[in-house]
Amino acid sequence: MAAVHPQGDEGRRLVAAVAAAPRDAELRRALAASLARAGEPRAALEQYRSVLGLKPNDPDAAADMGLMALRCRAEKEVLGPVRSAAGANPGHARLWQVLGLVHRALDELAPAMAAFDRAAALAPQDRLIAHGRARAWFDAGKPAVDLFERARRLTPDDESVFIGLMAALVAAGRSEEAVTAAQGALRRNPDWVVVHATLASHLWAMGAREGFTASFEAALRASPRNILLWKELVSTLIHAGRYEAALEAIGRGRAVAGPHLVFDANEAICRAELGDAAAADRLYERLAEVNDPVLTVRHVRHLLRSGRPEEAERIGLPLTRTPAAKDVWPYLSLAWRLTANPAWEWLEGDPRLVGTYELAEAIPSLEALAASLRALHLTTHQPLIQSVRGGTQTDGMLFARTEPEIRSLRAAVVEAVQGHIAQLPPPDPRHPVLARRGGDVRFTGSWSIRLTAGGSHTNHIHPAGWFSSALYVSLPDPAERGPEPAGWLTLGEAPSELQLDLPPTRLVEPKAGRLVLFPSIMWHGTRPFAAGERLTVAFDVAPPV
Repeated sequence: MAAVHPQGDEGRRLVAAVAAAPRDAELRRALAASLARAGEPRAALEQYRSVLGLKPNDPDAAADMGLMALRCRAEKEVLGPVRSAAGANPGHARLWQVLGLVHRALDELAPAMAAFDRAAALAPQDRLIAHGRARAWFDAGKPAVDLFERARRLTPDDESVFIGLMAALVAAGRSEEAVTAAQGALRRNPDWVVVHATLASHLWAMGAREGFTASFEAALRASPRNILLWKELVSTLIHAGRYEAALEAIGRGRAVAGPHLVFDANEAICRAELGDAAAADRLYERLAEVNDPVLTVRHVRHLLRSGRPEEAERIGLPLTRTPAAKDVWPYLSLAWRLTANPAWEWLEGDPRLVGTYELAEAIPSLEALAASLRALHLTTHQPLIQSVRGGTQTDGMLFARTEPEIRSLRAAVVEAVQGHIAQLPPPDPRHPVLARRGGDVRFTGSWSIRLTAGGSHTNHIHPAGWFSSALYVSLPDPAERGPEPAGWLTLGEAPSELQLDLPPTRLVEPKAGRLVLFPSIMWHGTRPFAAGERLTVAFDVAPPV
């Protein structure tokens, strides 16, 4: 039996019992459940695999094994056994549900939909199956409004189901209905904080620049001491760049709800972004003992903006040993460049970290792909919490969709990413990008961006990714675009709002079919272009585990 580390008397007892009776499937099942509770999903997965070795196609063991695989991103390992068990147990709803979840995690939405359809037919009143089915159809790019409505009837108080319904309505071209539905739902459930934020983002993408936070205000009139509502309202205003309005909301919040860390931290952020360095310094000093990585990263950002890169490094460097490392590495890069610290060369200087790949021959038709992508751009204005300026961005997981053009694109991208990983510098356990590699190519996000005249991306990073990308599908002709480097990708350029004299470390010319890969912690953006359409696909490669 593989080495496990059980916690508590029960775990140790079960390990001893399994060692004494290794062919007892029920003992192994109990040990697997104990390991799962103890936070050892990989060890639990191996025990469920052993149970299936003793009892082939056991439906409960196969379902539990699939759920453990989802926890440790080992879906491909278990797909065959779970699928075999489902075929041998055609009436087991939970097993078909798990099969759907496994396929969905692998961006295989056609079989995921089929599995969820089977599960829903077997258990039509199961709320989790209904929600999973609706989500699978939505991710695949199929009509999902009716499915979300059914899931909502089964769980009317589930906020996540309602957010899915909003997204499905927007995807169906029914944006006004999504707004009306959200407004009604929030009157009944004014504490649905995430729905307030989703509605504000949706209104912003529809072009509303005033009144997009009205639902927050209505809820706060009824519940003025609700700190979570105040926090999300202020965060939404900050994302919109409305720092003065955020400060005004903070003042109102303090007046009715009293002093709170939420107000102090967000005031520090707003003062810093408005350039009031003295006020921001006083606030950050007062908050120095608060152990909040998000606030620390914001402090590092403030120190860079106010010309103190050495202090920014001193405060930021300890975060590299925490889960917040991905958020602070980009700012350390800027600090090291400002101080001519050779650590920057170690972090981002190796040219093999950035790759350019020509995929035009690997994609059956760029024109067909462009037409498919244009049909997905349903909003009219830039999103609220993204880098897009002068354009639109698609919602949902692009690479999960079932259109042939998207499946071909995904296959070509996976091959290119595999090639890029293969040519990387040797592993370096201290490096945020090079520490680990291996496993299947997975994505934490994938989407399309359509920019028009004057469009661009502000300089930003993608903390959820390992490598990020720009894949050019359709571009303005050079006469429309304007003189070089109009429309070019910039890498390493400091965000303009930090007011740092740090130009790009690299500029990449766009070309139809060209894919550019770069570390997700690297600052990147685009130069504006004069006229025409710039249609791209972007994605984040999931970090290896």
